[in-house]
Amino acid sequence: MAIRLFELAGSNPDHLFSPYCWRTRFSLAHKGLDFESVPWRFTENDRLGFSGQNKVPVLVDGETVVHDSWTIATYLDLTYPQKTLKTEAAHLRFLNAWADTVLHPAIARMVVRDILDIIPENTRDYFRKSREAAFGMTLEQVVEGREDRRDAFRAVLNPLRIVLRAQPWLGGDAPDYADYIVAGSLMWPRSVSAFDIMPPNDLVTDWFKKTRALFDGMAEKALRP
Repeated sequence: MAIRLFELAGSNPDHLFSPYCWRTRFSLAHKGLDFESVPWRFTENDRLGFSGQNKVPVLVDGETVVHDSWTIATYLDLTYPQKTLKTEAAHLRFLNAWADTVLHPAIARMVVRDILDIIPENTRDYFRKSREAAFGMTLEQVVEGREDRRDAFRAVLNPLRIVLRAQPWLGGDAPDYADYIVAGSLMWPRSVSAFDIMPPNDLVTDWFKKTRALFDGMAEKALRP
């Protein structure tokens, strides 16, 4: 039975924008594993009831159901040991936490309003109300003045630059889950907004382009607004 991946999609089922689902997509491609993409939208919680929770990504591998991008990556390394993602490396937990707690909030303040334009109309009210409650302001207010805040966002990427000055990939001499954690995060703004947050002529931008070209350009070919 083919592996199935439940992942967040926009109005177009091929418009995939979850940073966590992208981490899993990269991981599956790294392992050379074929999978079937199952589009999932906000508010479709009942469709994930079989997983015991209500968030994507959810991986279904035969009789095994795994959710959460980190747990999925660990499962893939244990079950398919070829071409390891190196999820046993302790520093990856730090990088995963940094991306979730530092990088993601910075990205959200730049592009969260643009997500409304790519998701189905019947999910927009939920998305607006839930995110505005979290931010304590309208989505329009969240992204207001983003042009002036772009340099501050780019400074958030400094830890990545330091690493990439010393080695070609965040994982070292070859890409591993370290690269997919961050690339997954950066696929989120690339997939939802025409507002370019990436700095020009920069080590991180060059690395991200190189990462998108992996696996026959899987990420480079992904739908954009």
